[in-house]
Amino acid sequence: MDKSELRRELGLLHATMLGIGGAISAGVFVMLGHAAALAGTAIVIALPLCGIINLFTMCSYAELGAAIPSAGGEYTFAKIAYGGFVSFLTGWFEWISNMFFAALSAVGFAYMVSYFLPAINIPLIAILTIIIFTVINIRGVKEAGTVEVAMMVVLIAMLIIYIGSVSLNIPQTGGFQLSVPDLRGLVEATAYIFVVYLGAEAIAVAQAEVKNPGKTIPRAIMLSAVFLIIFYTLIAYVTVSAVSPSVLGDKPSPLTFVAEQTLGTAGAILVMIAGTIAALSTLNTSIMAQSRVTYALSRDGYFPKVLSKVHGRFGTPHLAVIVGSIFTAALAATGVINFVGYASDFGFIIGFCFVNLSLMKLRREKPHLERPFKVPLYPFTPIAGIVTSLMLLVFIDVGVLVLGAELIVLALLAYYVKMIGHYRIRIALGGMSLGMGGLTPLLAYLIGTGSILFYILIIVGIVSIIAGVLNVTAKPRD
Repeated sequence: MDKSELRRELGLLHATMLGIGGAISAGVFVMLGHAAALAGTAIVIALPLCGIINLFTMCSYAELGAAIPSAGGEYTFAKIAYGGFVSFLTGWFEWISNMFFAALSAVGFAYMVSYFLPAINIPLIAILTIIIFTVINIRGVKEAGTVEVAMMVVLIAMLIIYIGSVSLNIPQTGGFQLSVPDLRGLVEATAYIFVVYLGAEAIAVAQAEVKNPGKTIPRAIMLSAVFLIIFYTLIAYVTVSAVSPSVLGDKPSPLTFVAEQTLGTAGAILVMIAGTIAALSTLNTSIMAQSRVTYALSRDGYFPKVLSKVHGRFGTPHLAVIVGSIFTAALAATGVINFVGYASDFGFIIGFCFVNLSLMKLRREKPHLERPFKVPLYPFTPIAGIVTSLMLLVFIDVGVLVLGAELIVLALLAYYVKMIGHYRIRIALGGMSLGMGGLTPLLAYLIGTGSILFYILIIVGIVSIIAGVLNVTAKPRD
């Protein structure tokens, strides 16, 4: 096998569980309380509304993933549709958002563990967990996929027990009463909780490793998207029926609190275990997703070529996995959940918009491209995906919007540095160094001899001149 190729080892079950596992994170366990406080019992409207917004774009993922089953997901779609900076920016945010999402999952796992072990070090546990799943992902997508399926079966079973057990206690709490939703609160809750649907597009990111992609990818994406809508709505329904949303608002783990109130300590332990499995599953998927984006960007020359190396034995982009995990560990070391969650939202929403735009452009410019699956109600579905996703940005934390703007500027810098080329950069840096080397001795002369600053400037000048000469005289790479 060509050492630059990834192996197609994921069937429909593995791919579907990859999508479900990529979305069911610690977020639903720790964020539902605040969302319920914003929307009241109308959270049962907010969650399916999130799911519908997500489904608009998942349809575009399904069509493009089946038609272009190559590694890279959103980046690959934008590359074929637009190329240049648009494709790089799409891949850039796809890469960053998956690292934020992985960090969120790792920190969420540590917080779930701290429910019963409050003395643990949250950042340390998060980093150790990232290391473990980095090793799993290096060993191969099939091994990671097997872990994914096993965890998802256990997780879904536990949450079904939670739904069934809590629902039996609802009559004791007066039952469910839908509150008249305040429109702003409903939209704010939708924007806040939207993160629980993110990650399902990991199927498209791993599309180069899916068997029979023309059929498997769209089926897996649609199955996972519909399943999540039903499952999340049931969880929200029993949760706000058992305990008032106003009470849930200040609980760090509302599902654990509800389980403890209605089922006792055994219920709390059950939900805690389910939450840790959810966090680990999403961490596993996110590490895989970010590494495949890194692999694609490296393959196309935007990142160092060494990151597109595939392990001879395991058939995985092992160096891409390791590099991404280092950045993820650095983010997880902060121990912050809410800001990291909003940052994930921002990156994924930008990616959603580019995926829908790529679909529309390819429909127009490549009408004869083989499409095993086609988006229904085109072009209304991708347009709805763009409009509704952008609307959510209005209600995202302002600090995250500032971070997003800074990341765009950084992406511009990285892209144009790549376009300029290594040799031209060295020439430019050499010229700057020579200029500084000539300026600092002049400043030292003006200051006068005898002071410490005089000798420091002389040393800086000499070093700058040497660095300038080395850069200017460097030979261009072949």
